[in-house]
Amino acid sequence: MFNEICIYEAKINKQEEIETLMREVADFYLAQDGVLDVKYIKRTHRQKDFNAVKEGELPVKLTRQIGKITYILYWVLDSEEAHARVSKLGLEKFYKRWTRCLTTMPKILLGENVV
Repeated sequence: MFNEICIYEAKINKQEEIETLMREVADFYLAQDGVLDVKYIKRTHRQKDFNAVKEGELPVKLTRQIGKITYILYWVLDSEEAHARVSKLGLEKFYKRWTRCLTTMPKILLGENVV
């Protein structure tokens, strides 16, 4: 398996647009050969601190967004080749719409499964 985790920082005033775009991109990716799963996640919580984690406390729900909204893509493919092919198609189809919504270029992490 080959994975991509991508961290996006979106403009607050583009929240509706980027979430609509994420649904379109997920549907597009899932229709491609070699794509096993696509999840977009919106950051809605944070940990209070490490001691709170050790004590088993619930995370704190974010009540407001300041300057940006953080989203995460979790994408699973069957190979590096599928990733290269589908990434190219996705950029050709969606790149301009993505860049209008983002405050900065996304941070992209790629890798193979360990477990």
